[in-house]
Amino acid sequence: MHVVTLQEAGSDLASLVERAAGGEQVVITEDGKPRVKVVAVDPPDGPAPHRRLGFLAGQIAVPDDFDRMGDAAIDRLFGGT
Repeated sequence: MHVVTLQEAGSDLASLVERAAGGEQVVITEDGKPRVKVVAVDPPDGPAPHRRLGFLAGQIAVPDDFDRMGDAAIDRLFGGT
């Protein structure tokens, strides 16, 4: 673990980021007290999954009369032909 003051971190941030990216923990102190720890971010496990159309294919059944559902009620309300 590498410990630096806030002033040192401000003037040498690029090298501290490189150290953290290399796996080392960097602690930044202020007034002699630890304030933050800089560590590398874990890389994601491969590329983000793509959202795709049809992901529920085969899991949903649409009734054959779907486009005619409610016709009687619509005719009654609006005086259909």
